[in-house]
Amino acid sequence: MSEPAVLLADAAPAAPSVRDLQERIRQMQTTKLETRSLQTSPALAPLLPGGALKAGSAYSVEGSNALVMALMAGPSAAGAWCGVVGLPDFGAEAASRSGVDLERLVFVPHPGDQWLTVVSAIIDVVTVVVTVAPPRLGDALAARLAARIRQREATLIVLGGWPQSDATLRITESTWGGIGEGHGHLASRQVTVNAVGKGFMGQKRSARLWLPDASEQVRAVEPAAVPGAVPAAVVAPVRVPRGWGAGRVFADAQELAG
Repeated sequence: MSEPAVLLADAAPAAPSVRDLQERIRQMQTTKLETRSLQTSPALAPLLPGGALKAGSAYSVEGSNALVMALMAGPSAAGAWCGVVGLPDFGAEAASRSGVDLERLVFVPHPGDQWLTVVSAIIDVVTVVVTVAPPRLGDALAARLAARIRQREATLIVLGGWPQSDATLRITESTWGGIGEGHGHLASRQVTVNAVGKGFMGQKRSARLWLPDASEQVRAVEPAAVPGAVPAAVVAPVRVPRGWGAGRVFADAQELAG
């Protein structure tokens, strides 16, 4: 007769064997979910563990709606539903110009004190969830939400910090182009994006991107040509759709919480 399974709830909290078992379970879950990935812009792939967003994982973006929209664009264009919770300044037109399909977008700008309930409900029905964590989110609630993300095989993108993010992306340098000597308009933007997180085994990655270029494409900045050097492979730019329709979905927080 086989030995009974270890009940973590009844085990001594400080027992090393319990912590080891918890870590093994976490690794097994991660390995299983890594078979499902959500491709994003090729320019962003070097900044993500495995080169793509993973089902059941969480990511952080520090202070950039444009970078969040760029991450959403690939899955959205491929047919995935996305949800945005608690970001009233999230611009629908800007999202559409970035490549997000508004006809497959659930938008809850003001979840109020029902944030956890609303986010949990959104996770049940969409593939990619974008939100900002409330200021007093405890470790226990974060762990509950992480478990739900893994169970539903959704992907969470948090604007701001988030515990145990697979990767945290941050713009460390930004330069706008298009303005001449006192006239013109902003037409393009170059940024340097750094990425750190548990998915990189303690290492840091960095990339120079157009976010966007003058043609509203998100792509890697090509290195300056060096005389006599062999040209490096150029990442093909990602064409994003223009225009935005009225088919987007705006949800009410009370409806989702009910």
